[in-house]
Amino acid sequence: MPQAMTITGTRSTGHRAAHEYRALFEEYVRPFARRGARFHLGGAKGIDSLALLWLADETEADLIVAVPAKLADQPPAARDAVAAARAAGRLGELVELGGEPRTPGYHARNRWMVDRSDFVIGFPRAGADASSGTAYTLAYAAERGLPRLIVPI
Repeated sequence: MPQAMTITGTRSTGHRAAHEYRALFEEYVRPFARRGARFHLGGAKGIDSLALLWLADETEADLIVAVPAKLADQPPAARDAVAAARAAGRLGELVELGGEPRTPGYHARNRWMVDRSDFVIGFPRAGADASSGTAYTLAYAAERGLPRLIVPI
């Protein structure tokens, strides 16, 4: 059973209701979300924030949020999710990598998370461009030989 995991996924989540994402996390993330497990999350809007809130509410896993620059550079929904996890006493660590809040910074953040994980769970948007950040992260994990669970949404 993996000890450290990265969750990656699309920022475009408006095509489903919140309860549908919670059901997906229950089915595909819950089996790995035990006490002592660590989850690295990207601190962006979309899957990152939805997964962070679900993990904080529903599990006892350790939660680590990484952002490419500073948390203040993230969208309001992402900052709110981090604040909620922190207020609930569920945010184990916030890592501000000090890079740029653009594609190169996000790629560096994704590599940072994957490099500290032994399993990656991806929630790409079905039919998404192969150049998406989620596709980049899953490809990087594959290059590193890590197992991946891919759940198109």
